[in-house]
Amino acid sequence: MTSISFVRRIKARPSVVYAALISPEGIAHWWGPDEGPVLVAESDARVGGRFRVRFRKLDGTEHESSGEFLELIDSRRVVLSWEWAYGGEPDERGQVSRVVFELRPIDVGTELTFTHARLATPQSGESHRWGWGGAFDKLDAYLSGEVQTPSAA
Repeated sequence: MTSISFVRRIKARPSVVYAALISPEGIAHWWGPDEGPVLVAESDARVGGRFRVRFRKLDGTEHESSGEFLELIDSRRVVLSWEWAYGGEPDERGQVSRVVFELRPIDVGTELTFTHARLATPQSGESHRWGWGGAFDKLDAYLSGEVQTPSAA
């Protein structure tokens, strides 16, 4: 099994970042690796609740992930299961991995420590590193006020 991690600094308070991570309205602004639109953003943000996100990449391919919220600590931590329902990395089909977002207040906003664990292969890990990196670029732009509305479907 493979795991990826990285740390990002986001120019917004932890409570604002937390809301963007778990709310359908927030997710619609940042999910996906490039500037393609989020087509579906559903989230029942409670332990045991489910999420589902479908997005279209700029190359026209569509991808959908879903999972369950495993842990929610307001403005501090989100843990969820992750599974590709459609598209995504071929090595991950039928596999359930684990995503952890840790939020810590810093002087310029929030330090986000991200881990995606239980990925099937190192190649899948690199693909997910690229995808999440692009998504977090969009999250930072959205929360810093550089992007006002989600991309149109």
